[in-house]
Formats: sequence, C-alpha cells, structure tokens
Amino acid sequence: MSNPLKKLASQTAIYGLTSIVGRLLTWFLVPLYTSKFTPDQYGIVTEMYAYVAFLVVFLTYGMETAFFRFSTLKEHESKTVYTTVIYSLIATSFFFILISFLFEQPIANWLQYPNNPEFVTWFAIIVGLDAISSIPLAKLRADNKAVKFVAVNFTNIIVFVGLNLFFLAYCFPKYQAGETNWLIDTFYNPDIGVGYVFISNLIAVCVKFILLLPEIIKARYGFELSLLKQMFIYALPLLIFGLAGIVNETIDRIMLKRILIETKTLKETMFEIGIYGACYKISIIITLFIQAFRYAAEPFFFAQEKEKDAKETYSKVMTYFVIVCATIFLGVMLFMDVIKYFIPNEEYWIGLQVVPILLFANIALGIYYNQSIWYKLSGKTMYGAYIGVFGAALTVLLNYIWIPIYGYIGSAWATLICYASMMVLSFILSRKHYPIKYDLIKILLYLGLAFGLYYFTAYLSLSAGMIKYFTHGAIVVVFLGVILLVERPLRNIKS
Repeated sequence: MSNPLKKLASQTAIYGLTSIVGRLLTWFLVPLYTSKFTPDQYGIVTEMYAYVAFLVVFLTYGMETAFFRFSTLKEHESKTVYTTVIYSLIATSFFFILISFLFEQPIANWLQYPNNPEFVTWFAIIVGLDAISSIPLAKLRADNKAVKFVAVNFTNIIVFVGLNLFFLAYCFPKYQAGETNWLIDTFYNPDIGVGYVFISNLIAVCVKFILLLPEIIKARYGFELSLLKQMFIYALPLLIFGLAGIVNETIDRIMLKRILIETKTLKETMFEIGIYGACYKISIIITLFIQAFRYAAEPFFFAQEKEKDAKETYSKVMTYFVIVCATIFLGVMLFMDVIKYFIPNEEYWIGLQVVPILLFANIALGIYYNQSIWYKLSGKTMYGAYIGVFGAALTVLLNYIWIPIYGYIGSAWATLICYASMMVLSFILSRKHYPIKYDLIKILLYLGLAFGLYYFTAYLSLSAGMIKYFTHGAIVVVFLGVILLVERPLRNIKS
C-alpha cells in the first residue's frame, strides 16, 4: 500500500494547483489595482467581494461537503446524489438571480451605490453561476478527473486576469494619455472605473459555467426529494458554520463601513477599507497553502477513515501543516521590505502593521480546519456550527467595540482572537468526541520559534540591504535546520 501522506501531498499539488496559481495571479493584480485606483476606490472592490463571500456560501448551503459524504455511502447511488444536488442548486441560484434583478435599485441604495445598480445584477449572476459550478467541480475531484478540473479552473483564471490586464493595464493608461483606437473606443468607458474588475469576473464565471455544462447535463439520473432532505439535514450545520466562517473572515470590511461612516465621510471610510483590504491581501500567502491543502484534505480524510492508523495519520498531517505555515510566516515577515512592493502605492503602506496579526490568525484558522475532521467523521457536524457561531459572535462583538477606537487595526486583532479561540475550543471538544493525539510539543515549538525569531530580528534594527537580507536568510535556514533536526527520526518511516 502506498504511503497515504504521499497521496495527500500529490492530491494537494494537483487539485490545489489552480487554486494556488489563481490566487497568486489575482494577488499579482493587487499592484495593478492599487496603482490605478486610490484607496477609496479600491475600498469598493474590497467591500463588494466581502458580500460575495457571504452569498456564495449561502447559495451552496453546505452541499459540496454533503455531496462528498453521501456519494461514498453504499445506500445511495452516486449518480442520483449528484443529480439531486445539482438540480437543487440550479433552482435556488436562478431564484436568487431573479430576485436580485427585480430589486436591484433598492439593494444598490442600501449598499450606498445608488448610481451603480448594475453592480447588483452583475454580482447576482457571478455568485449564482459560481454556486452551480461548485458541484460539477466537486464531482471532477471525486472522480479524480484532475486534467479537466485543472483545465476548467485555469481557463477561468486566464479569462479573469486577461480581461483585467486589457481594461486596466492597456485601455486605462492609453486613455489617460489621450491615445485611442478601435479597441478602446469599442470596449472601454472610463466612467465604469472599478466596475471593470467586476465585469472581468462576470465574463470569467460565465466561461467557466459554459465549460462545465457537459458535466451539468449529465445530471439526469433521477431527483430524489427524500435524499435531498437527508443531505440538507447533514449540510445545515455546515451552512451555519460556513456563514459563521464568512462572518469571521469578511464581516470586518462590512462593519468598517457601517461604523466608520458615522464619524467620517464616505470617501474617508472607503479609504480605510481600501488600505485594509490591500494589506490583507499580503496575508493571502498562507491562505494559498491552506486552500490548496483543503481541496485535497477533505476527500482524503474521509477515505482514510477506514484505515486502522487513521488517527495517527491525521496527527502527522497536522504537524507537517504547521511546519509549512510557520515557515511561510517567518519568510514573509523577514522579507517584508521586498514583499510590500506588491502594493506600489505608498499610500497603502500605513496598513502593513496588520500583516503579522493576520498571518498568525490564518495559521490558527488552518489548524482549526485540520481539527474540524473530528466532527465531520463522527457525524456531529452541529458542533462545527456551534463553534462557528461562537467565533462569529466574538468577531462581531470585538469589531463593534474596537473599530470606533482602533479602526482596521482592531479588526485585525479581532480576527486573530476569533480564530485562536475557535482553534482552542475545537481542540477541547475533540478530546471528548474524537480524540486525536496531536504532537502539541512540536506544534508549539515550531510556532513559538517562528514567532520568536521574527521578533528577534526587530531588535537587530538592520537597515535594508544585502547584510539585512543575508542575516534574515540565515535565520530562515536556522529555523529549517531545527525542523530537520527534530523531524529526522521520521525519515525511517516506511513509504
């Protein structure tokens, strides 16, 4: 039998490839956005995508995980499970799109974009088609059709990035310089501004949906209402948890606007949201790994459940996961002088102080995701909802208290405290319901060492230059050396 850890690593590389590349490419769009848009304009992009995150979770209502679970159960035909899920999502998504079209102006007024009701309709189509597309993509993963999965996602990414470059890197500067041609005259309108980010997303999602139509059409093996009810009962706690998770992840950007607008002008408020949103993007470096890991980890954990050494495998996965995250944290913070230039506009740099806070917050979230397998495998998914709701309530409370005092700095600290609290609470509950012997000594050692080395460099006060970079590089090597020394006995594990 092949080593299950090697299998997980290969699946993480395959199914996470498009996720990593896609997030990296959109991350590389941050310099483009921040160079073309002022912070208050970029704040519009930040806020709108915060709402999108809520809507995508709401419209998929936990059915992706339910699909994985029920398609592996012997009492259900996998084709029937797929058809039932896809029909359900099509119905709810198109209903949502219809409602959004009918009430676009009132919604735009509530968002305080009364002159841009088109934003509402654009995003309704984006999240609706994205929700439907999630299940065909999940089926490709379950069927191990990696080539098609990668092809569809890469096409979506290329279209999105390509259109951003066309509108903002080609049309925008030429128009500003007074140059024109038939492409610019036909496709570019300077009044649309940040709307071109949304238009690019809309077209890319439509292309992805079209590519997945053959998989959607395959859903013709019978819709079972009774099966849908069972899946919904299983998925409801996951929906609650998912919505709570999005509250933890994005509610700060929404609350920043609603709270700061009481004491600041709309332009000043959006300026702060734009700074926070841009600097938040730097912490995506750890999020990239976490997202790629989750693509492969969920089906892997379910499949591994049948093995007698499953819990030992889960423990090892956690240790390796922490090693990667701690290394990323140390590398990012030691070379922030270079990384910050991904945001070329110095107006945004005032917000860089949130980066270490958010990096550690995402590490805590990643650890929590690893732990969450205990309530998924034990069938006690309601605990996931309880923990998520607890975290959401804590996030809202801390943001409500701290935003008026500290602004977006308070939001960053609220995120860290929320994720750390969820991590600890999940660990405590897992000890009772599905105990896994995680190597806590190693986990704390690696995280503490990364954190300590980062703060040690702050006292060195080295000016930017080769000496500083050489010293910081040496510190990273020392950190990796300690890991190799501690993990050396694992080389004898049989493959």
